[in-house]
Amino acid sequence: MTTFPGSARVEMVMGMPVSVDIRTALPARELTPLLDDAFAWLRWVDDTFSPVREDSQIGRLNRGQTIKQIPEFIEVLHRCDELSEATDGWFEPRINGVTDPSGYIKGWALERLSRALCNAGAGDHRLTAGNDIRVRGSAAPGKRWRIGVRDPRKDMVRKVVFAHDLGIATSGGAPIVNPRTGEVQEGFGFVTVIGPDLGVADAYATAIYAMGPLLARRYAARLAESGPYQTLIAGRDGQEFSTPGFAAYSGAEARMAG
Repeated sequence: MTTFPGSARVEMVMGMPVSVDIRTALPARELTPLLDDAFAWLRWVDDTFSPVREDSQIGRLNRGQTIKQIPEFIEVLHRCDELSEATDGWFEPRINGVTDPSGYIKGWALERLSRALCNAGAGDHRLTAGNDIRVRGSAAPGKRWRIGVRDPRKDMVRKVVFAHDLGIATSGGAPIVNPRTGEVQEGFGFVTVIGPDLGVADAYATAIYAMGPLLARRYAARLAESGPYQTLIAGRDGQEFSTPGFAAYSGAEARMAG
């Protein structure tokens, strides 16, 4: 099997192993700085947006202290407000006066990194942080990336997705609060949303999980009808519901297309 040379690295960032796997054929003198810059960016995101770090900009905001006018910080807060509105408040980064963009920031950070790698000539890559994955280009010449959608509670692959350019976000590994009740939502096994922007997919997955089983399917269906984001919902009983477009990326159809 023909493979790309490339390079990969895994580091602990944001409290989890994060991997950057570049498959584009670039010389080592270019790949090493790219990987260095990639993890420097992710550490900056953690330093700026971590809700548990008192010296982060989010931490300072929540304590009513002066914050820096950082363009990315303003962008994230504005985008979170837009996504809250788009989900009828089910994606809610502000609960009880505390701002926490965790349901968006990891996907946003990987999405920004993916674009930067493309601009640097490394268009074939896979970025993984927890249950958020961003792929672009090819895993090997002419081959789509093969991504296992894992049940975060059982750590087992439930679906396989094939794609050249896709964001895959899964919610359910960490507690998600129902913003209407303030209680942790326990209605699902997990929710996976796929689409062109990983940050947006991340927020949608968080919102759909927070909705609970009764509203989630209807919202996921409306979301699929109105745009490119497709959803897989897995119940705690193992039953699955997916929007029609999800099948285009999984199973035999996707393998033949790849």
